[in-house]
Amino acid sequence: MNNYQFSKRVRSDWFSKKTMKAQQQSYYSQRSPAILGVFMLLFPILLPNLFAPLGRASPSIFSEWNAPKPRHMPLLNGALLRQTSLRQQFELWSPLPNQGWKPCPDPTYTISLPGKPQGYIQVFLDGGLNQQRMGICDAVAIAKILNATLVIPHLEVNPVWQDSSSFMEIFDVDHFINTLQDEVAIVKELPSEYSWSSREYYATGIRETRIKTAPVHSSANWYLENVLPVLQRHGIAAIAPFSHRLAFDNLPKSIQRLRCKVNFEALHFVLHIRALGDSLANRLRYPEKNGAAEMMQVHDIMDGISDPGAGKYVVLHLRFDQDMAAHSSCDFGGGRAEKLALAKYRQVIWQGRVLNSQFTDEELRYQGRCPLTPEEIGLLLAALGFTNNTRLYLASHKVYGGEARLSSLRKLFPLMEDKKSLASAKERIMVEGKSSLLAAVDYYVSMLSDIFISASPGNMHNALLGHRAFKNLKTIRPNMVLLGQLFLNKSMEWTEFQRAVLEGHKNRQGQIRTRKEKQSIYTYPIPDCMCPSLA
Repeated sequence: MNNYQFSKRVRSDWFSKKTMKAQQQSYYSQRSPAILGVFMLLFPILLPNLFAPLGRASPSIFSEWNAPKPRHMPLLNGALLRQTSLRQQFELWSPLPNQGWKPCPDPTYTISLPGKPQGYIQVFLDGGLNQQRMGICDAVAIAKILNATLVIPHLEVNPVWQDSSSFMEIFDVDHFINTLQDEVAIVKELPSEYSWSSREYYATGIRETRIKTAPVHSSANWYLENVLPVLQRHGIAAIAPFSHRLAFDNLPKSIQRLRCKVNFEALHFVLHIRALGDSLANRLRYPEKNGAAEMMQVHDIMDGISDPGAGKYVVLHLRFDQDMAAHSSCDFGGGRAEKLALAKYRQVIWQGRVLNSQFTDEELRYQGRCPLTPEEIGLLLAALGFTNNTRLYLASHKVYGGEARLSSLRKLFPLMEDKKSLASAKERIMVEGKSSLLAAVDYYVSMLSDIFISASPGNMHNALLGHRAFKNLKTIRPNMVLLGQLFLNKSMEWTEFQRAVLEGHKNRQGQIRTRKEKQSIYTYPIPDCMCPSLA
């Protein structure tokens, strides 16, 4: 082999190796994105704790990447350094004094049911748990007005939370029937001759036995004129839709009292919800102890003057989910990405129609129409006198923005808990994934709390406001207009903010409010459902 041939062969081998290496690099470069994609898909499965669902008491690392910055940093810094006097804490945690009202005693005489019932009444209730609760109370009242037998109400599948839990899965049906047995005839299901009258039957066509024209807040006379004839003709009547279909005014006192009896006495949650709620409440009050004897000892110790809030807890209903945020049309500081996400959500859910969309964010806040963010409700709680030792229970559906949105609130109240942080997965197994049952647990824990506060008005706020008023329990009502205006003032210092909050909430901590015309009897049970008390 001459030099030329040798040189040519060397060059050929070099080019072959170079080509092979290039092909290998090309191969691996093509495989890298695929491998990376598979890795990213498997990463949440291999390390699930890093991708824990947002809104839990335990933080999720990756939720912090998109954390919205605090919008009120000067106030937040002041709140973190706050000092609250013992006197202010005593006033905050002290139970309400007697306010001159108490639940009316049961009549000393036995009320016998009228003659043979006119027929069977069915109602189909939509909305969330608390809206359905009020509908159940109205259904009993209408059965009484019509002298009809009430079939245990049918709870529709909630279109937002997609929960199909039935009445019997939420409420103690035997207690419900027994409590009302002297007032209204109630059956768990229809007799066989009426078994055709089902939800599916009414969904497939127009039926003579279905009443779908009941106006909102109908009078008792409307039911006597429009529903009673159907009962007398067919022996059964189904009312759907039914929410808010009975007026709050111009009804006999006996009917009003019956509605409250249903709400405050007949509607007990099923045993496993109450058991879980009791466990959560005990863990909030006595986080380091178990057993009744030890609880009593800890309670005695914690009654000392060193910490007026020891052995007590406050429930915060945050009510800051995507539905609420989108419907308000307010800006929550999440930047352009959040605005686009909320706009898209509005377009999908409400076809772009939002009630307050004609106002600017500043106008909405000045009018008190924007839901309080977790940061803002935290500043309110701090200004009212709650310290960083406060045991705070978070009653809420998934928080919009997840743990990132809760970070400021958690800095102010590091002892914040919820169902998932207080109870094991095994303890939650019967309620997990069922929004109505989860809401029932929160409602029950809220009724056991020393103080309840809701970040924004809504059905749960209204229901608990009335129920706690009936029991004379402390409930703080945020002054939304005042807070909206205070948060617009970016130059306000902490001491000035705290002074304004305390002044604006003096008479919003459980003081009795009598019901005005058209207001809900379930939110304001006085004077319809309560009697004057001399003591």
